[in-house]
Amino acid sequence: MSSAPAGQPPLLNIANVLTGVRLLLVPVFLVALFTEGGTDTQWRLVAFGIFSFAALTDRLDGELARRRGLVTAFGTFIDPIADKALTGSALVGLSMLGMVPWWATVLIMGRELGVTVLRLWVLRHGVIPASRGGKAKTFVQSLAIGLYLLPLPDALVAVGVLRWVVLAIAIALTVGTGLDYVLRGMRLRHATAPATEPS
Repeated sequence: MSSAPAGQPPLLNIANVLTGVRLLLVPVFLVALFTEGGTDTQWRLVAFGIFSFAALTDRLDGELARRRGLVTAFGTFIDPIADKALTGSALVGLSMLGMVPWWATVLIMGRELGVTVLRLWVLRHGVIPASRGGKAKTFVQSLAIGLYLLPLPDALVAVGVLRWVVLAIAIALTVGTGLDYVLRGMRLRHATAPATEPS
């Protein structure tokens, strides 16, 4: 018997399960990334595979939730947190290995944590759903991380340039969508604030 109210999808559904799997894969990914000091080609490929699969679940859970009518407030809230956990662990890990500059990791994760705090701040007024810009940001971030995870020859100039270009685009989208979330959060609070009684 489902504990969900009539007409609402159950909390335990395939979309939310995929989100949970993504969270559980974070420590597994980190183990693979740091095995052999992060320099072993095979383990780097394993880490890339785990990250890619986890990132794919982000696409799947959203599609399934929308197509099957499984969108829940819990899923809408926890999905971006799972994304941030995966992205954050990858960026911090790559920075610890000296591959991604710390300033880029701090900037991206500062934005991500700020948006999470914003979501909590406006939660009683409503949930801020992911925007198209936010989804594009997540995709480009994942693409940039994937390029750094792949054990490509660093001596090739094209590899270094490609990594930097994609990372720069990810940073631009991260900052731009962060400002958009702040504006949307302020509008949500303003729209749901009780009207002031005339004196």
